[in-house]
Amino acid sequence: MEGPVNKLHKASVDKVCCAAQSEAYDKLCTLINEDELAILKRGRNLNSNHVPKNSEALNYRRATGVEALFGYLYLSGETDRLNELFDAVWTDIPGMPDPIHNTSSD
Repeated sequence: MEGPVNKLHKASVDKVCCAAQSEAYDKLCTLINEDELAILKRGRNLNSNHVPKNSEALNYRRATGVEALFGYLYLSGETDRLNELFDAVWTDIPGMPDPIHNTSSD
């Protein structure tokens, strides 16, 4: 029997992987301004000698760009903008529970 915590954990692990974050990259490119795009691309273009074994290099690089942008917004104190972008990406990932209404987006 799988409880709600296990279901949430499985869903979140599936969505925080490089492939899901790479999908978020595409969505973010349509929502962000030029300065944010520059940060996204700079994070994506960082040279890394490590790619996880269960990930493709392109997905890993794009996921790094998403994390760089979100980290920048957080550290800059732009939490409203961070939440706006996160909500836009979160709701577009199938199967993710709605954190406010505690329902699945399927």
